[in-house]
Amino acid sequence: MTNIKFDSYSYLLDRTARRVKGYAQQKFASGDFDVTVDQWLILKSLDNDKYLKQKELAEITGKDNPTLTRIVDLLCKKGLTERITHKDDRRSFTVHLTAAGTAKLEELSPRVNEVRMKAWENLTEEDYEQLKTILNKIYQNLES
Repeated sequence: MTNIKFDSYSYLLDRTARRVKGYAQQKFASGDFDVTVDQWLILKSLDNDKYLKQKELAEITGKDNPTLTRIVDLLCKKGLTERITHKDDRRSFTVHLTAAGTAKLEELSPRVNEVRMKAWENLTEEDYEQLKTILNKIYQNLES
């Protein structure tokens, strides 16, 4: 593959990722979601894995530790998450959803799905499967 093609594909991938996130951020802000896109990502990750160390949560969400700490602090203030001292290591904490956090996920999930579906609305199932395959290959190529 030539560098010109690679640069073009990298640009398209980056441009699309920024547009998707920007669209979601605008919809979250104008839709009275009471959480940001990044906060939603943390809540959704905690729904999948009930108790995570902050370091694990940072890895899953692609956030650096200071950014993740700020997001979790805000979610704790909103009563949507809480930190619990880790059972095996009193120097570390696990983060988990509170009942209010679980309720917020249930309340917002249909609305978040509507926002996400905007990006997919003109794609066929075959388009989606091809895109998923390609993105997973790119991701796996960059695993260390």
